[in-house]
Amino acid sequence: MTRGPRLTANPLVSLATLLLVFATSTVASAQENRNRVTPPRSERSAPPVDKFRQLEEALPTPNDYRAASGAPGHRYWQQQADYKIAVTIDDERQRLIASETITYHNNSPDTLRYLWVQLEANIFAPKSDSNLTRTAPNFEEFSYRELRRLLTAETFDGSMSITKVAASDGTALPHTINKTMMRIDLPKPLSSGQSTEFSIDWNYTINDAKVIRARTGYEYFKEDDNYLYEMAHWFPRMAAYTDVNGWQHKQFIGSGEFTLEFGDYEVQITVPNDHIVASTGVLQNPNEVLTAQQRERLVQARTAAKPMFIVTPEEAKAAEKGEPSGTKTWTYHAENVRDFAFATSRKFIWDAKLEQVGGSPVWAMSYFPNEGEPLWSRYSTHAIIHTLHTYSEFTFKYPYPVAISVNGPIGGMEYPMICFNGPRPEEDGTYSKRTKYGLIGVIIHEVGHNWFPMIVNSDERQWTWMDEGLNTFVQYISQCQWEDEYPNRRGEPRDMVDYMVSENQVPIMTNSESILQFGPNAYGKPATALNVLRETILGRELFDFAFKEYSRRWMFKRPQPADLFRTLEDASAVDLDWFWRGWFYSTDHVDLSIEDVRYYTLETGDPAIDLASQKEERDGRPTTVAAKLNKALPKRLDAFPELADFYNHYDKLDVTPKSREEYEELLEKLEDHEKALLKTHRHFYAVNFENLGGLVMPVLLEIEYEGGTVEEMRIPAEVWRRNPEQLTKLFMTHEKIVRISLDPHEETADANLHNNNFPRKPIPSRFELFKRKKDKNPMQQAQEAEEKTSSTNGDRREKF
Repeated sequence: MTRGPRLTANPLVSLATLLLVFATSTVASAQENRNRVTPPRSERSAPPVDKFRQLEEALPTPNDYRAASGAPGHRYWQQQADYKIAVTIDDERQRLIASETITYHNNSPDTLRYLWVQLEANIFAPKSDSNLTRTAPNFEEFSYRELRRLLTAETFDGSMSITKVAASDGTALPHTINKTMMRIDLPKPLSSGQSTEFSIDWNYTINDAKVIRARTGYEYFKEDDNYLYEMAHWFPRMAAYTDVNGWQHKQFIGSGEFTLEFGDYEVQITVPNDHIVASTGVLQNPNEVLTAQQRERLVQARTAAKPMFIVTPEEAKAAEKGEPSGTKTWTYHAENVRDFAFATSRKFIWDAKLEQVGGSPVWAMSYFPNEGEPLWSRYSTHAIIHTLHTYSEFTFKYPYPVAISVNGPIGGMEYPMICFNGPRPEEDGTYSKRTKYGLIGVIIHEVGHNWFPMIVNSDERQWTWMDEGLNTFVQYISQCQWEDEYPNRRGEPRDMVDYMVSENQVPIMTNSESILQFGPNAYGKPATALNVLRETILGRELFDFAFKEYSRRWMFKRPQPADLFRTLEDASAVDLDWFWRGWFYSTDHVDLSIEDVRYYTLETGDPAIDLASQKEERDGRPTTVAAKLNKALPKRLDAFPELADFYNHYDKLDVTPKSREEYEELLEKLEDHEKALLKTHRHFYAVNFENLGGLVMPVLLEIEYEGGTVEEMRIPAEVWRRNPEQLTKLFMTHEKIVRISLDPHEETADANLHNNNFPRKPIPSRFELFKRKKDKNPMQQAQEAEEKTSSTNGDRREKF
């Protein structure tokens, strides 16, 4: 039998000694620390699962409406609803009175016998599902505001009063109201390709958004006795009828937002004649509602280098003190939008700039009270313009003519062409860093919602993450282009670790009303996942092309999660089913560990070399304590030298004639290329990795060599496909390794960085010294109170 080259496990030589001893001594001692993040495998009862199992069984079957590529199918359809609305804001009683005519186009292949209309303002009924399903607050942090809200919600009724539902000929239509939905029974079936027209009259009391916190409402300014209104989901809107769900008429409980149809709007908004109105759409009658000076400033703003005031702070301040002499009706027109919102107040400052975005003019405008200064005039419109450019570059060009940011009582909410944003400076005009970047960030986020979901029209009532997560991801990219070291809250993988190892989680693929830890789940984790996908899995070139393709495919259409998953794979040629399973369908987290390292050297077969090397290793071992102490003891062999024989001088590692003969015989039997292999000067390291968190990820390594050079290796996640719990990877190096680090740039959200290094690194931390303050006893407190009382009475006597 021909003897081939032999790899010898050699844990005793120099570096190998360091690595092996370190492995056996620190991996075990690190177990307790690791358990704080991930339980040991013995406690994980579930058997190993196929992390790379294809996702097709979980995704809906492709069809003529939705292709297997993730694109809209060749028979894709969606409904259309056009609106003509007249609305009046009663500024004396804070009520909304309105009427509308809806033209509904049935583009589906189905015949419809009834229509569903959404009445989301009914969420403000005292007995609404939103109020009845609200659980108890945290009594350890029970605020005045929360108690006031609960008490007010018991009696405040902001639900819609429907006073008329009629066909185009004026005939009353039978209708049934079920909480936040209303069914209208049609006089005859509406066939595919047909349209129907009907009208609705309604009114309701507007909520105080500082008390009944919501996505809509008014803010009252006690100092000047004025109101500011931000109006959203204020009109009966068509429920969506889709190829996926039929009627999407899940009740509006509060978390799951809106699922809507595109259409054209003509809206007449009647308000006190000293109000300024900001709205979805384009103003149709500026000559009737704007002053000559305001119109002239708008002309100047068309060519201005910076945003300029249309209504100045001084003019807004003066308007606060005035009284209206009547009303004005502002008329707006909007095409191909899925919703309509507006804001109105006499307190508004208004600035604007006409910006060229991808060769098309877009009005960027901000409306805010003096309470927002100086923060709003400095940053708001600039943030709008920045968003228009960055989002257009990353997805598709902004298609609308206007983008507006309004300051009022709503902290952050989005609608087509307009958004409501809350941050303000302190009363003295100063502001914190958090407030500054909070304002910039929320404007980027809410303006960014024009792309997701206002144009890429996902189902918010079902999947919050499809708009919030995608938008937060692009927001992160946009904020990184605002300035260096922008204080991003979400997007970086390491910022998501605490959530991913926390209790009470649900997968991202969870219905909007069932989400736990809403912000991290629907905003932060999907944004982080897409960032990891872009930077670590696909790389920017592949990802950016695929994400832009998804955005382009689904402009003004209604995508589902499967359409996103399939498009990103279709446009990148990368199987990502393992990624979607891990990040979107599970609550696994990332915790990869270097468990141990074995160092091997290749024996040459030459006894003169191999045995000398082994002798050096043996002789290099430390002398034990007992051997040192026994050295001085008298030895019997010294007293009786005749006891010595062959074995007292024999060394099994000495070269013998037989070993030389065996080596020569080996060389005679080897081919030239096999002889060359014996001269291979490589170092062989078998590195054992464990997946403790369950989420498979690429193995990203930084390896430092004895000569000081550093090398990075990126091993695809598919390395885990045969065993998702552990693997051993061989590294054949030209130099000895002195250090191996996993995820050196913290790009995978790895939960435990300590087990990412070999040899292990100390865990840095800090502590503070405290001196206990002795509390005063009740007698001392009473004496102190008596002394204060005496002192106060004495001061009063001196005044008289």
